[in-house]
Amino acid sequence: MTHEHPSHWHEHPDGGGHEHGKAPAWKYDGVRVIPGNQLDPNTAQTPGMDRKAAINFARVGAQKLWAGTVSIHPDAKTGAHHHGHLESVIYVVRGRARMRWGEKLEFTAEAGPGDFIYVPPYVPHQEINASPTEVLECVLCRSDGQAVAVNLDIEPVEKPEQVLWVDPTHPNGAV
Repeated sequence: MTHEHPSHWHEHPDGGGHEHGKAPAWKYDGVRVIPGNQLDPNTAQTPGMDRKAAINFARVGAQKLWAGTVSIHPDAKTGAHHHGHLESVIYVVRGRARMRWGEKLEFTAEAGPGDFIYVPPYVPHQEINASPTEVLECVLCRSDGQAVAVNLDIEPVEKPEQVLWVDPTHPNGAV
């Protein structure tokens, strides 16, 4: 019987402990905590929203998923887009999300705090903050370690609005 170790097994620093002097480098390659104030704004963006990466290939070596946050200002509407071959799950933390989807964004549904939204691959969609006063805050997960956002040039049912915000990626309040 052959006993294979996962590729993340490394020589143990003291040469002992596990079979043949090898041990998983769990200390360095194990669980990671990404503090909420250290999310990475350098990710694919869509006008009208602010995405920040927590978990991706570049930050932690994730091969099969991307996770982060998205914030949409009150009354803001994103441009039409899709995420290529990726599946997306959005969890609404605060606010009211209105989703539009379809070839002309003709279908609609709303979600509130505690609700999950599933977006299949290649589905044209638009996120809308249905609240005129409250920021929409969501947690976003995708089925690959790389972010993909393909902005589309289609005429949406609800016109996107330019939204200015200030963060490390947009220091002058640009979109």
